[in-house]
Amino acid sequence: MTLCPIAIVAGCKKCPAFSACPLKGVIGDYKPDDAAAKPPPADGPGKPK
Repeated sequence: MTLCPIAIVAGCKKCPAFSACPLKGVIGDYKPDDAAAKPPPADGPGKPK
């Protein structure tokens, strides 16, 4: 649930305090990118060498 008035109107990424906001993921609408959060896949037994 978005509680921040700026996040409701414009979104977290457009807020002037985005880089300094410690609560953007709690009261705002910010969601980190999944691709950046996941480590690269390890070589598994099914991959050719």
